[in-house]
Amino acid sequence: ARSADVLGDHWNLLIIRQACLGTRRFDDFQVSLGIGRNILSQRLARLVDEGLLGKVEYQAHPPRHEYRLTDKGRDVYPILAAMAAWGDRWLTGPEGTPLVLPHTACDHDIHAVVVCSHCDAPLDVREVRATPGPGFPRDDLPR
Repeated sequence: ARSADVLGDHWNLLIIRQACLGTRRFDDFQVSLGIGRNILSQRLARLVDEGLLGKVEYQAHPPRHEYRLTDKGRDVYPILAAMAAWGDRWLTGPEGTPLVLPHTACDHDIHAVVVCSHCDAPLDVREVRATPGPGFPRDDLPR
């Protein structure tokens, strides 16, 4: 639920996507997303407050800033890649995918797959169960 609070807003995901694609400046975000300036200001401030973007001055007079992904922000990329893979499978029409993602290390197009961190098997919801972790509120345990 905490993740959804930050990433569940579609503008936040689109802003992070654009940042992953190299967008850094307010006007460039605004033009590429077609987002209102007031909404963009609010979302950028939230992403900075949450530590996903860093605000860095690139010009002193007048003051101008750009927004750079932090480590926390870069860690959102696998989520975006998984969403793109899902969209390619379930939402792409006969024209094909709108964006291809080549992996620079091997020069092959990626298709994100979420796998078990232990055995590398692709995850299937029918093969996963949830159990309380160390941060689970003990007051919520069944009696």
